[in-house]
Amino acid sequence: MELLTTNNVWMMICSALVFFMHLGFAFLEIGLTRQKNTINILFKNIFIITVGLLLYGLVGFNLMYPGEFNGFLGFAGFGLDSPLTAEGALDLTYNEGYTYWTDFLFQGMFAATAATIVSGAVAERMKIVPFMIFTILYVGLVYPIAGSWQWGGGFLSSFTFGEAEGFYDFAGSTLVHSVGGWAAIVAVWLLGSRIGKFKDGKPQAIPGHNIPLATAGVLILWLGWFGFNGGSVLSADPSGTSLTLVTTCLAAAAGGVVAMLVSTAMYKNLDLTMFLNGILGGLVGITAGADQMSPTDAILIGAIAGTIIVLAVRFIDSLRLDDPVGAIAVHLVCGIWGTLAVGIFGAKAGFDQFVIQLVGVGSYAVFCIVAAFIIIFTLKKTIGIRVSEKEELEGLDMHEHGMDAYPDFRLNEH
Repeated sequence: MELLTTNNVWMMICSALVFFMHLGFAFLEIGLTRQKNTINILFKNIFIITVGLLLYGLVGFNLMYPGEFNGFLGFAGFGLDSPLTAEGALDLTYNEGYTYWTDFLFQGMFAATAATIVSGAVAERMKIVPFMIFTILYVGLVYPIAGSWQWGGGFLSSFTFGEAEGFYDFAGSTLVHSVGGWAAIVAVWLLGSRIGKFKDGKPQAIPGHNIPLATAGVLILWLGWFGFNGGSVLSADPSGTSLTLVTTCLAAAAGGVVAMLVSTAMYKNLDLTMFLNGILGGLVGITAGADQMSPTDAILIGAIAGTIIVLAVRFIDSLRLDDPVGAIAVHLVCGIWGTLAVGIFGAKAGFDQFVIQLVGVGSYAVFCIVAAFIIIFTLKKTIGIRVSEKEELEGLDMHEHGMDAYPDFRLNEH
């Protein structure tokens, strides 16, 4: 009983840290975009966490963890129904690491992240109502179904190739970050770029209005990752949690430093935003195998993620895809890298495991691209997904919300 209490308290602390990450996402997104869209971004982020948690309680948790099912789609019923003892008390034999309620809360904090990733990618030009509809469908249905394939005991959890068994994604490089990233790239493609982003085919810088806020956001996210990865140990096991936090931090540091060095070599300037995204790339990259890696492995994974960030941002620009905050490079590309890295580094490394990781990446790519396309394309053809040119130029805050984030403080809004 004492061990359960210790484990459960740790899991609740980690739930709070993951919740705190939503503030980090909001700060980062606000800082890297223009002030005239601040209220819009804050509204989206608050909508995502509130509605996301309600949806996860109503349908998502039982879609993601349906119990016995066919491995592709299962549903244990609407709402939350905790296991009880014969006396009507909460059954504490549910899991040695946490209670039923803590399990729901921790997983619920993860659920909204996928839509938050999309929010950053479509910032400054997507209508608020279509985004809200997308969030309801993606967080309520797509994310839980995708999660059930591995974390819920679905077909990928027992997929075998050679001597290896089971797709491995410790804390969500694919199940959280790439699931959001695939939807982000579909949304950006269907939405189009912001006015002025590309001139004669060449990308133009549209500076964010508050880089200090973006920096604070990244540091908050790094702190939140202590809960994101540390909580995914699913107990307060000293060896598991301590190693996981060390590998997480080393990968983040390596990602930031290498992204800074590579971007400086390529562009001849010390770009803070690339430094920040390198940190996030390292964090996303280590997430799939944080408990399987040595400190050296973590540094290598983070360093490669930092390099990937710089190259991916440039490649995405070359495709004329406008991602204001770098969400696709960070969450999708580094999520793929982190997932594949499980088959290259660490305790599970091997060709057979690499193939399984590749199958997992491909499975989620197909499912998420198709689902996101159906949702967003349908919205585009029915109610429209993009604001008018006038609304975009004047800002979504006044046109969508009738509010100004800084009514007594005017900056250049270009």
